[in-house]
Amino acid sequence: MEISHGTIAIMGSGETTDSMVRVHRYLLERLKSPVRAVFIDTPAGFQMNADDLFEKAQEYFQKRLNQPLLRVSFKAAKEISAYEAERAYHTLRGADYLFVGPGSPTYALKNWAGTPIPQIIQERIQEGAVFVAASAAALTLGVFTLPVYEIYKVGEDVHWVEGLDLLGRFGLPLVVIPHWNNAEGGTHDTRFCYMGEPRLVRLESMLPSGTPILGIDEHTACIVDFSTGRVLIRGVGGVSLRRGAEQTFLPDGKAVSLAELKRMAWPSIQEEPPASLKIQTTGPVTQAFPERVESLRDSFGRDLQENRADSLINTLLTLDKLIWESCRDFEDEEQISQARESLRGMIVQLGLRFDELPKDIPSVLAPPMAILMEVREKLRSARLWELADLIRDKLMQEGIIVEDTTDGPRWHLKKDAKRQAHSA
Repeated sequence: MEISHGTIAIMGSGETTDSMVRVHRYLLERLKSPVRAVFIDTPAGFQMNADDLFEKAQEYFQKRLNQPLLRVSFKAAKEISAYEAERAYHTLRGADYLFVGPGSPTYALKNWAGTPIPQIIQERIQEGAVFVAASAAALTLGVFTLPVYEIYKVGEDVHWVEGLDLLGRFGLPLVVIPHWNNAEGGTHDTRFCYMGEPRLVRLESMLPSGTPILGIDEHTACIVDFSTGRVLIRGVGGVSLRRGAEQTFLPDGKAVSLAELKRMAWPSIQEEPPASLKIQTTGPVTQAFPERVESLRDSFGRDLQENRADSLINTLLTLDKLIWESCRDFEDEEQISQARESLRGMIVQLGLRFDELPKDIPSVLAPPMAILMEVREKLRSARLWELADLIRDKLMQEGIIVEDTTDGPRWHLKKDAKRQAHSA
């Protein structure tokens, strides 16, 4: 099946300010309605105001963009339960506008390591979604990540840490630095994400030869649109592509082809960056196993809609057996990993469906019982005692006791009916 690529939007800062409304709106309008937008809270998961940051983003999206925003909560890999983690993955897989922003880039990398989150993000982009990475999250996208807090706040020596290389997976193995034109320092240089030029030069010398830096000004977005093969600059400032002493500036409103951007980044290469930096692909795919997994996933979805419990359990057990047999037969490890994710996703969907089910039986019965009580009272007023008593007797057979009092009819469940309801 041919893969349609989506978009990566890199914001230098100001992701929830007035200046970036038009950028978010432009990106949202590229998607089919209704848009499923999510906010990933990992980068700020360690902060006491992590919940406030989400609420601020949610309010911004609702008021300024008329767009609901859900939360993918993955604050700390060590503290999240298996069910909560799978629920986060499930929500992420169903999103087509993925937004992640402020916090610590190294904290995000540490907590995403060993999880399916980077792979899910890549797959969603490949399937046509928009991924927006702003501020701290923007730093994670490159081959290497600048540990800005550790250097600027803690005073550690300048160094790099390994990044997600998400852009590299799409043929752009470079380094991303937001807050490129920061001027908060006043009397001292805080450009280049608070590093200043002397430290930036030292950091550049530590990179592998020929590694370009993509600098994003504050309140500015670099939109890499893989579906059209274009790169758009939108915002207050611009984007700088730096290779040592050489630097190319792309202002707001500028649009270049993806091929042209690559030629700017790697001028000695005619078309593509070095093959060693490209995304690695797996070998030949065996169709039988993935097709069987997909068939089971489709069956599960249909049975879930129809509330067919026996079929749901049978599908889960069948998939579990298929995965076990595939491990024994040495099937492709990546395919087995994807099948396991499908199995976990199915279990999460069961949990979500269970959460949707009513737990308070009297509350569920209240609306229809109010109607029945009104009908019965009208029958009694018309002296149709036999019909009124028939309703009362039939309800009693189903475990519902109706009592006629001076204040009007009352009803409640039999004790054994309550026990059965709670055990159901």
